[in-house]
Amino acid sequence: MAKRFPLVPKHPERICWGCDRYCSADSLSCGNGSERTPHPIEFFGPDWYQDDPEFQAAAERDIAAA
Repeated sequence: MAKRFPLVPKHPERICWGCDRYCSADSLSCGNGSERTPHPIEFFGPDWYQDDPEFQAAAERDIAAA
C-alpha cells in the first residue's frame, strides 16, 4: 500500500515527492539524483488540491477526522 500523500506539508522544499520514498532533498535514492520532484503546493499554492476531485475528497475526509 502506498503512503498517504500529504496535502499541505510543513516543509515541502526539504523532501523529494517523486515516489513513495519521500527522500530528503540532499539524499535522493531514485532516478539519477540530479533534481528533486517538487510538491504541488510549491507550484500551485495551498489550494492546489481543490481542482482535483480525488484530492478534494481526501481533504474533506482528513478535515472530518481531525
